[in-house]
Amino acid sequence: MKQNRREVIKSVIGGAALVGTGGMLSSFDMKENTKLKGNINHAVCKWTYNFLGFEELCKTAKEIGIKAIDLAGPKDWDILKSFNLDSSMCNGAEINLVDGFAEPKFHQQLIKNYEEMIPLVAKAGYKNLICFSGNRRGMDDETGLSNSAEGIKKLMALAEKHEVTLVMELLNSKINHKDYFADKTPWGVELCKRVGSENFKLLYDIYHMQIDEGDVIRTIQDSHSYIAHYHTAGVPGRNEIDESQELNYPAIMRAIVKTGFKGYVAQEFIPKNEDKKASLRDAIRICDV
Repeated sequence: MKQNRREVIKSVIGGAALVGTGGMLSSFDMKENTKLKGNINHAVCKWTYNFLGFEELCKTAKEIGIKAIDLAGPKDWDILKSFNLDSSMCNGAEINLVDGFAEPKFHQQLIKNYEEMIPLVAKAGYKNLICFSGNRRGMDDETGLSNSAEGIKKLMALAEKHEVTLVMELLNSKINHKDYFADKTPWGVELCKRVGSENFKLLYDIYHMQIDEGDVIRTIQDSHSYIAHYHTAGVPGRNEIDESQELNYPAIMRAIVKTGFKGYVAQEFIPKNEDKKASLRDAIRICDV
């Protein structure tokens, strides 16, 4: 009987993923074209897996079932297309994270950059282009809103013509990006209302917003119509999204799915485990609700 039981267990497992006692998925082998549930469009941010090299990251993404690479610019697009991967959040028009639309002195350069990049994004067949508020530099909320809306509105006719969405990322100003302006969802939502176009929305970074405001699921439920894109990472530390951190990512993903969201959720954690590819595989499975 004992031998038969061993054989049965061996045949059932047969190379499938193992589930840890903490309820999160442990490391496992995955073969190309692994079937995911299809409720979440999975992506991964290029910069957090730069150590692989871009082609190796694309190959790994295909093996796992990831559909897109985030924060990839024009020089990456031919490689993405060779792997049949999407550029889920294009970059390359921004000046940097601190010099953004909240400061009028940067508007001329930003408008020039985005006017050049928006047609390129559209020509490549992509939809999202990232932008940033930049730093506060002593401005109050109203001044930052007014300045940002003024600059962004000048780009909306072009964005609408090319069916490209400018997406402003929400970042925490407590730990990682001191003085960053767009550090609260209500501020970003108000900016969307003032711009008044479906081609301007928010990148809701779950890691950043957990740090600066919390109440993640309720915020997603209330503000989802202004959100074009999501990023993940573990809190605290910005590492793996496993049982070592405080956020319940399966519950958050279920809340996102319930809103009817059809965009991308991109992993943006910095892997610290020895098997970094396994960390990415596990993150996709954790989020694949």
